[in-house]
Amino acid sequence: MSRAFVKNEGESAPLEPVERRPSGRPNYVTAGGLRALEVKVAGLARRRDELIAERGDAEKALELRQAELDLLYYEGQVKRAILVDNRGASFPDVRFGARVKVREENGTLSDYGIVGEDEADAPAGLINWASPLAAALLGSKAGDRVTWKRRAGDVTLEVVSVGYPGN
Repeated sequence: MSRAFVKNEGESAPLEPVERRPSGRPNYVTAGGLRALEVKVAGLARRRDELIAERGDAEKALELRQAELDLLYYEGQVKRAILVDNRGASFPDVRFGARVKVREENGTLSDYGIVGEDEADAPAGLINWASPLAAALLGSKAGDRVTWKRRAGDVTLEVVSVGYPGN
């Protein structure tokens, strides 16, 4: 991980709020992703209102500005959201919203979900539809071998199964 994103013990909070910017790609979301964005917006709006009511010191002012910037970003993401609801679908190939089980060259099985940018969570196996791994998987079917192009070297994956959970 880049040291730019690690807070060392004893360091203070940043002096300026951090502004998130949309990637410029279409904001495809799953139904769960859209719900999560809406919950995030509601939570940020509540937090902003609490901070306005507190009228605190400079640190609170910074926290308020950060909440406002985050709220603007997430409200924009909800407005830009393009719902792709493939829940329960029976497509044989990997599309947005799919759960894909793959076997790596060493035999390790991994399970990935193809989701929107704000839904991505690598440790949970949820990958951004625009990522190199998703690019390798999209359009493939069970039994296909795909090449995941990585900076550390290409990896060949065998697609074991493709499914579209119904939840």
